[in-house]
Amino acid sequence: MYFNERIETMERLQLRQLQSERLVKLVKYTYDNVKFYRERMDKAGVKPEDIKSIDDISKLPFMQKQDLRDYYPTDTFAAPMKDIVRFHASSGTTGKPIVAGYTQNDLECWAEGVARCLTAYGVSKEDIVQVSYGYGLFTGGLGAHDGASKIGAAVLPTSSGNTAKQIMLMKDLKTTTLCCTPSYALFLAESIENDPDTDVKKDLHLRVGAFGAEPWTENMRKELEKKLNINAYDIYGLTEVSGPGVGGECEYQDGTHLWEDMFFPEIIDPVTLQPVEPGQQGELVFTTLTKEGMPVVRYRTRDLTHLIYDKCRCGRTMVRMGRILGRSDDMLIIRGVNVFPSTIESCILEFPEYTGQYFITVDRVNNVDTFDVDVELRPDFANASEDEKKGLKDKLVNRLVSVLGIKPSLHIVEPNSIERSQGKAKHVLDKRKLA
Repeated sequence: MYFNERIETMERLQLRQLQSERLVKLVKYTYDNVKFYRERMDKAGVKPEDIKSIDDISKLPFMQKQDLRDYYPTDTFAAPMKDIVRFHASSGTTGKPIVAGYTQNDLECWAEGVARCLTAYGVSKEDIVQVSYGYGLFTGGLGAHDGASKIGAAVLPTSSGNTAKQIMLMKDLKTTTLCCTPSYALFLAESIENDPDTDVKKDLHLRVGAFGAEPWTENMRKELEKKLNINAYDIYGLTEVSGPGVGGECEYQDGTHLWEDMFFPEIIDPVTLQPVEPGQQGELVFTTLTKEGMPVVRYRTRDLTHLIYDKCRCGRTMVRMGRILGRSDDMLIIRGVNVFPSTIESCILEFPEYTGQYFITVDRVNNVDTFDVDVELRPDFANASEDEKKGLKDKLVNRLVSVLGIKPSLHIVEPNSIERSQGKAKHVLDKRKLA
């Protein structure tokens, strides 16, 4: 199903022309209205009239998260404050938050992006959509809410937390679609498993999961689909660009379609900052082609992925993004080896004896990196003998060494001993950064 078939199946040449027209307008708009862009472009020796098509985008300077913090709170806004109708913000846990301002047109475009995603998952006005992303400054809750409303679905705005009530309402109101982080979906699934009064297949009506806001793996998808009896789909977005709905998967689950008429993607080498060859992995960069409140030009997301330009079996021509491997600034370098938490998660989920909950602790002792990983047993394996647990541990250690090229100190911990998250999961503590 398509929400906007004319756009979603547009011929690539026609799409390129639309992107070019929008980029030309965007560059002049940001140059005229945002001091940051004017100063950066002048420094780079670029004027708005130098940008004649989307092919000229590489002439423009990059923007980074620190730039948004340096111009906190609203100095990167292009629209006058009288036209701003909503604010959202990042968590700001590592500094000042990123504040995003939206015009009414921005909200309409954002809702359409989410509506396209939900429709691609098979959601319609006949569905009941439970939004278990947090509401408030975080974009997840209101973003999913507005997108579901745009397609005419009934919205159950549970927000995050209060898991017992979430499950009760899910049963009683016959929720068909769940929107939340994959880590919270896993927590919900575990809670349902431990509820003697709830059977996923008999008591629930779930069939679709829209999960995002943090990287997750194919193995996590399989786990969620099995535990919740759903089809689980990725929805991608970030506060700086829009929020959830920058892209989403289709029924074939073969890459995340990015809505290129609104968000132009590039992949660059995070070291050289040069474009990579089509299909190669690198850092994802976005330019917002329709945003008025706080447009971003060549914004470095730090997400590491690749783009797939082949036409999808679903008929959509929009480029597809491969799974996010991790973030260039979240990658752990341990004893000279690049380690991504998502890789560890994927290995753990290959073993049915573990819950999928894990925690990584990295430290430096006597100038040598230490690498500890706690993994949690499922309740039905908690009473295994010490010899059986050692065997399980050895198998997982060997698997991690074969994939990572480095051996962790693995600790098998009891069920429910690793703290759960009702928002974005926290899987890493790097004590080297605290020293």
